[in-house]
Amino acid sequence: MRNRPDPFGERRDPEGRSWGPVVLAVVTLLVVAAVAWLWWSRNAAPSGEVRTPPSVAETLPPLPAVEPAVRYPLDEAEPPADITAALADLFGRKAVLALLQTHEFPRRFVATVDSLGRAHSPPALWPVVPPGGRFTAQRTGETAVLAPANSARYEPLVRLAESMDVGKAADLYRSIYPQLQSAYEELGYGRRYFNDRVIEVIDQLLAAPEPAGPVQLQQLVIKGPMADPRPWVRWEFVDPQLQSLTAGQKIMVRMGAQNERRLKARLVALRSELVRGRAR
Repeated sequence: MRNRPDPFGERRDPEGRSWGPVVLAVVTLLVVAAVAWLWWSRNAAPSGEVRTPPSVAETLPPLPAVEPAVRYPLDEAEPPADITAALADLFGRKAVLALLQTHEFPRRFVATVDSLGRAHSPPALWPVVPPGGRFTAQRTGETAVLAPANSARYEPLVRLAESMDVGKAADLYRSIYPQLQSAYEELGYGRRYFNDRVIEVIDQLLAAPEPAGPVQLQQLVIKGPMADPRPWVRWEFVDPQLQSLTAGQKIMVRMGAQNERRLKARLVALRSELVRGRAR
């Protein structure tokens, strides 16, 4: 049996640069995760506070009593000789070095994709290089809304998603799919088919609402037993319907309506390729 490096053997800070196999054929999902980083960085604990990242086991849902039938099977494809070179061909070498993690991480990837369709998506599991800057809210008296300036921070990632050849991305995804399926099963999902979950999460992201006006926020300040000049601040949506969305849908709303529509267009194209199933 081939030895598989364990990307969870050494925990790193979410801003570390060694998260482990790259499966960026579904790069649009990773772009969504990268956008989430900006929200997380605003809500993060103060530097003096140590927070323990959740283990993958803590994020896993209960398994169904009966394994569901496969809905979107994929044909086998020949794996690439060099994944990093294939990614550079797809996105350009500079983009790969600046925005994407290129060290092995199939288990982190499948955990991230799955968690985007749930209530919480732990940033410690994400396989992307987080963009710079912080999430900002715009205050008007007692009211706070998503600041329009946030959209500009997401522009490089949105452009990356728009620049990719969706057909090539889907072919790369198919070629490394056995690694993804194996990682999905190793994380405790039994024999469930990972591509079905990818399609399910894409459909959830496509169903994310596109608010017409400013999105109102409310601030929760969480203080510990010791006084801290920089308490942990968390923003939430005022609208209970928005607050009840999945983690991935909330991220789509936070990036701004224009960016949301641009990413949805890429998700539609990517979904079409992945449900087709067969390598070309």
